[in-house]
Amino acid sequence: MTEQSKIPLPKDTSEARSLIERAAGTFDLRAFQAPVAPKLPEPREKPPITAEAVEPAEPVQRMTASVRPAMPPAFDGIPARQAFRGTFHPVDRKHLREQCLIEPEGPVTGLLEEFRIVKRQLLMTAADSRAGRGAKHGERILVCSSHPGEGKTFCAVNLALSMAAEKDTEVLLVDADFAKPSVLSALGLPGGRGLMDALADPAIAVEDCIIGTDIAGLFVLPAGNSTGHDTEHLASAYTAQVLDRLTSQSPNRIVIFDSPPVLAASPASELAHHVGQALMVVRADQTGEAALRDAVGILSGCDDIKLLLNCTRFSPTGRRFGSYYGYKE
Repeated sequence: MTEQSKIPLPKDTSEARSLIERAAGTFDLRAFQAPVAPKLPEPREKPPITAEAVEPAEPVQRMTASVRPAMPPAFDGIPARQAFRGTFHPVDRKHLREQCLIEPEGPVTGLLEEFRIVKRQLLMTAADSRAGRGAKHGERILVCSSHPGEGKTFCAVNLALSMAAEKDTEVLLVDADFAKPSVLSALGLPGGRGLMDALADPAIAVEDCIIGTDIAGLFVLPAGNSTGHDTEHLASAYTAQVLDRLTSQSPNRIVIFDSPPVLAASPASELAHHVGQALMVVRADQTGEAALRDAVGILSGCDDIKLLLNCTRFSPTGRRFGSYYGYKE
């Protein structure tokens, strides 16, 4: 058997190293090592979220049950609903009887029945206009005549009193006879600013010129102060805006204009462009055919012109409301 003994290690320790270790000593292999990510600091504990932590730089208004954001001011061109803001004045019933006008809450008379028939056709036309079946602005009615003294104011006031008795109708009677206004005197109402003041001065709201009455559903707009340029004011584009304030967003309102005589003053021809119906009062014993034809031609701005025969002393059909069912004359 061969003798075995421990193999002695070399004195040079470099010879005992492996090939890889000796290569690492000769060549710098650290350049081929993957970079070591730096050690991140330990995350700190997050503070609890509070209302102050999320508050923006500028305060924001919170929506609560009691606090609401401020609404923008309403557009003053055509408000949603024009409510009467003036003072109500009583109408003297005795004064109405003395002028042979319809007396509200009074007895049924032949005059009342006649205007009930007249208003029914006008109200039907206004309803068709609102429904889009007829001309625009059928709720605006122009009451006029060819010459003075034919009864246009008498018919306009009685028509307004009769329409105000409707359960679902509001009536605004406008005195548009700027040279000789007579609606206020017929009803016994005080004077004041009116339609022409609102047309001449845009700072005057037409709603503030309306006079309320103790007759349910009846309001009056005076003529106002004549300017000497009444027709020019009516012909301006601003007139349409003012009249729209009287009728827009008020589906149950009827506006009746008592205009000057057509052949005596020019404002009637301009008003005809802003209404949907015109009621021409014809006096049986006074209005001539030539004058009537001329007046109707001047009102050509309105497509719907109706004739109302006034001061008749006979009835072609023999109808007399005064004797029917004991109605008073």
